[in-house]
Amino acid sequence: MNHKKQLIVKLLDETPIKINGSNPWDVQINDDSFYGQVLKEGSIGLGESYMQGKWESDQIDEMINIILQHNLDEKVHTKFDLITKLRFLLFNLQSKTRAYIVGRKHYDFGNDLFEKMLDKELNYSCGYWKNANNLDEAQEAKLDLIAQKLQLKPGMKVLDVGCGWGGFSEFAARKYGCEVKGITISKEQADYAQKRCQGLPVEIALMDYRDLDEKCNRIVSIGMFEHVGQKNYATYFTKLNSLLADDGLFLLHTIGTNTSHLGNDPWLNKYIFPNGVLPSIAQLSRATEGKFIMEDWQNFGPDYDKTLMAWHENLMRNKPELQKHYSKEELRMFTYYLLCCAGTFRARTTQLWQVVFSKKRKERYDAPR
Repeated sequence: MNHKKQLIVKLLDETPIKINGSNPWDVQINDDSFYGQVLKEGSIGLGESYMQGKWESDQIDEMINIILQHNLDEKVHTKFDLITKLRFLLFNLQSKTRAYIVGRKHYDFGNDLFEKMLDKELNYSCGYWKNANNLDEAQEAKLDLIAQKLQLKPGMKVLDVGCGWGGFSEFAARKYGCEVKGITISKEQADYAQKRCQGLPVEIALMDYRDLDEKCNRIVSIGMFEHVGQKNYATYFTKLNSLLADDGLFLLHTIGTNTSHLGNDPWLNKYIFPNGVLPSIAQLSRATEGKFIMEDWQNFGPDYDKTLMAWHENLMRNKPELQKHYSKEELRMFTYYLLCCAGTFRARTTQLWQVVFSKKRKERYDAPR
């Protein structure tokens, strides 16, 4: 056994994961260069070696869950981890001039892929599985939960910050009679959302949140805050505060982390969500202090595990069709991304928060569940 393999095996000895073992979460090695790649490059090496076909696992999601439960991610640090953290520390990676990078890199990747991976209404955020039996039901329940928390009424002006493919914008206009403006930094999303919302009181714009100037009764931001970055939190909340009516409500739906930290996972940062960063409770509290009243905070992080696994199931079911348009490496990239993220939610290192804020509301607020 070579030295690099010995180091990996020794690390895994602390866990139920075995090299070439018989359990579904075990790692099957196809190329021994895997060991050196992971030791040298850490997270990036693990992800890239999977994309390159150097290893397999029947349950990557559970493998990641086990790794996180045993804190192995804290025991292997590389120069790539340090470089990623320094970039987030020293630079504003989510400035207005850089805001569209993630749109071009990820959200413009291909509407046909997202149509086959997501639910029928193209909601690319955590579903609400409390009473749902499938992905479509979970996503509709999420939209309705948000609408109820915002206490939507006909004629209200709603701002949808990070509207994606227009799922909530259409829902709020069609079901609740609201006037909606949705914004996104993805051209593909904007074009799609404009077409789906034709004939409704919905305006979709390709723009950055910092350029908004519309006053509104309600604000919703679903799965967008992860792209704002801690250097811009104060700017983000100050801007939304200036747009919201005094008696208005603002719902923030975001992934969060248990501890404050700099940057994103290096592999996710390189291949999926460039310049993304997850907030902590402390960071959100500091950034909203003096700007909003926090009315309600709900965590249903385990539902994201179920959502991601449902997306992966869709991806695998449609793989024969997707292979006609996407390379093997691209599909392995999406497989790895979905299953790794499911593992982080299962390990409870990441959460899903819905936070309701008010501005100068005087009456009591009771959130539906």
